[in-house]
Amino acid sequence: MLKRVAVIVIGVYVGLSLYMFAFQERVVFYPSRRVTMTPDQIGLPYEELKLETPGGDLVSAWFVPCETARGVAVFCHGNAGNIGDRLDTVEMLNEFGLSTLVFDYPGYGTSDGRPSERGAYDAAKAAWDFVVDRRGCSPEDVVVFGRSLGGPVAAWLAQTVKPAGLVLESTFISASEMGVDVYPYLPVRLLCRIKFPTRDYLAGVSCPVLVVHSEDDELIRFRHGEALYAAAPEPKEFCRIVGAHNDGFLVSGEMYKRGVACFLDRFLPVPEVRREVAIEATGTGETSIKSETQTGGEQAGAGAASSGDGKRSTGGAHEQ
Repeated sequence: MLKRVAVIVIGVYVGLSLYMFAFQERVVFYPSRRVTMTPDQIGLPYEELKLETPGGDLVSAWFVPCETARGVAVFCHGNAGNIGDRLDTVEMLNEFGLSTLVFDYPGYGTSDGRPSERGAYDAAKAAWDFVVDRRGCSPEDVVVFGRSLGGPVAAWLAQTVKPAGLVLESTFISASEMGVDVYPYLPVRLLCRIKFPTRDYLAGVSCPVLVVHSEDDELIRFRHGEALYAAAPEPKEFCRIVGAHNDGFLVSGEMYKRGVACFLDRFLPVPEVRREVAIEATGTGETSIKSETQTGGEQAGAGAASSGDGKRSTGGAHEQ
């Protein structure tokens, strides 16, 4: 009897392991084909796009302009839904003075293809190319923003190109480290074909980094945010928020907004501030991006509180 039970247990364990290895994409990606909302429904004009990725897929994207834009955000969303589920974020970025390019991965919304790690990276590169090459935006005016599974996508893009800044919100160290938390009884590190190594990508990032994470995050534990902050290059900031994984940025309210706004004010100041700082730094009417950023950082940083562990504190710090 005991032998039979042991055989059954081993069989189930091996079966689960094989399933995890063979059907990993089903475990990681939860795309929705139906786009239920568009920016015009919340009063924002937008341009509907189809971007061709290096892999040949056509992915859906929206470019949502801001009338008083200080720059552009390339937003990499999480593992579930599609761009139609990100309008609260698009609206918030608009309030920060950012035009936004929000895009879907292959297999999401009306995009071609199937979800994959490579496909997500390709979609991010297509989004970047649109903003820089076709819209003519300077890389120094573009912030790459990744939430949840979008974090490693954003980090990969930031170490591939050179944006003004990188924001990693509620994201994980790597897919395998995430898997260890969710499936502690399986040999996840051996089974992981999908890598999404956010921490590894940070080693190649040279721009300022903001890490945002909630201690209440029930899906991606707070340790992931702390580890990413530790691995990020200087200059870097940490915004501790509250609330669950999917709604922390909403529940935190001003705490969240203040953290992101301080980061943007430091590294992507509004055009008027940039020009004033540039004139002061150079003594002429010429623009000096390097001087602007450094001086803007000192000005913004002067009024910011700092926690005892060296992290910049902004209050308190359904996707994967």
